[in-house]
Amino acid sequence: HSMHKVLSLKLNPQIYQESEEIIAKLRLPRNRYINDALVFYNTWNKRRFVREKFHKESRNTSPDSLTVLEEFERLADNIRE
Repeated sequence: HSMHKVLSLKLNPQIYQESEEIIAKLRLPRNRYINDALVFYNTWNKRRFVREKFHKESRNTSPDSLTVLEEFERLADNIRE
């Protein structure tokens, strides 16, 4: 019983040819090359999602942070008086 999934896909002829040339130079099995490529692209996208979420949350909390900072500044001014 194989844990692998069989996938059929259609590739742009230029992408296919370029991939075949690289695979031959690397002397890798095609499946290995495609799996490695997907691991790389999945990792890149997961990092992109985290980065986008961070930026979105930073924008959402920015006004709150500014309000808190202003309150601290007022408190500091009152303590100095």
